[in-house]
Amino acid sequence: MADEFPLPVLGFAAYSGTGKTTLLTRLIPRLRDAGHRLGVVKFTHHDVELDHPGKDSYRLREAGAAQLLIASPWRWIRFEDHPEPREPRLRDAVAQLDPERLDLVLVEGFKHEAFPKIELHRAATGRPLLYPEDPDVIAVASDEPLSLPPRVAGLDLDDIPAIAEFIGSWLGQLHRHCSPSMDFRSP
Repeated sequence: MADEFPLPVLGFAAYSGTGKTTLLTRLIPRLRDAGHRLGVVKFTHHDVELDHPGKDSYRLREAGAAQLLIASPWRWIRFEDHPEPREPRLRDAVAQLDPERLDLVLVEGFKHEAFPKIELHRAATGRPLLYPEDPDVIAVASDEPLSLPPRVAGLDLDDIPAIAEFIGSWLGQLHRHCSPSMDFRSP
């Protein structure tokens, strides 16, 4: 069953060390400058701890708060602890974002879930391509020319303007083909 999202979601999938975060930090300003309101969801296999012993928020969580929201004039930070480790689901993460304030959610990771993705590929890693096994890959951004099937666009991994243009075109295609009640998995 396809996950439905309240707004377009586009992933960047690759093996660790391929440069997903580096690409996103270069791509986000260009997309923002083009007028897109962006959210980002990042998957990590590591235990994330943004809090520090001795801080009030840490003490409140240690006292037993299963959820804690820190609010300031500049940002909110929400902590939610789980009694047992569990694999996060992209649908649940996206549901935490405010779709009224975003046009697009960029996703780093979650490569095994079904949603549109741009695969990043570096020949030097020696790793195989994901797209032959993942029908949700809509483009491959590579540091070398690749022979790809017609359903998969080829992009130059170092050409940030071209990747941003591809994303803008993909978004435009989504909006032309999807009604507000449809999911945003593919055009």
